[in-house]
Amino acid sequence: MDSPAVAALVAQLVFWLLIALGAAWGGLSRRTAIAFIVLWIAGYVGLPRISPFVGLFVTSYVAVLDIVLVFLLFKGDVRLT
Repeated sequence: MDSPAVAALVAQLVFWLLIALGAAWGGLSRRTAIAFIVLWIAGYVGLPRISPFVGLFVTSYVAVLDIVLVFLLFKGDVRLT
C-alpha cells in the first residue's frame, strides 16, 4: 500500500469517526450529519464520473469535509500542545 492510498484510507476513516462522534456527543444535529453524508456521497460518486483525472481529488475533497467537521465539533482547530 503506497502513501496516497494510506492518506485516502485515513481521510475516509476520520470522516466516519467524526460523523459518529458528532452524532454521539450531540455536536451535530441529525440534519447536519445527513448533509455531510450527502456531500460525501456526491463527492465519492460524482467526482470520478466527471473525468478519470478529477477522481483523484476525492481524497482531498474528503479531507476538506474532515476539516470542516473538526471546526464544527471542536469549535475551532485542535490544539496539539
